Amino acid sequence: MVKHIVLFQLNPAMDAGKKREVMDAFKAGIEALPEQIPFIRKIEVGLNANPAETFDIALYGEFDTMDDVKAYSAHPAHVAVAALLKDCKENRSCVDYIC
Repeated sequence: MVKHIVLFQLNPAMDAGKKREVMDAFKAGIEALPEQIPFIRKIEVGLNANPAETFDIALYGEFDTMDDVKAYSAHPAHVAVAALLKDCKENRSCVDYIC
């Protein structure tokens, strides 16, 4: 199994209301993806509740193989949801590990 963990930092200068709107839409969009991408074993999005930390969003996913992670990344439904962060993403960090 592959565990896929991604952290996102949004632009700190972003209006708080707009930031929350984008974060909520991203969470809802990602968590709806298993209905469209059947090889996602598990996926969830956490929104950071600690304003002292750098990253705003944590994504956790489980896949059978790295090929599934790659296919997920390129899937049109995922690409559409990822586009929600395109104009406001400051930073991204990702780890994929096999267990």
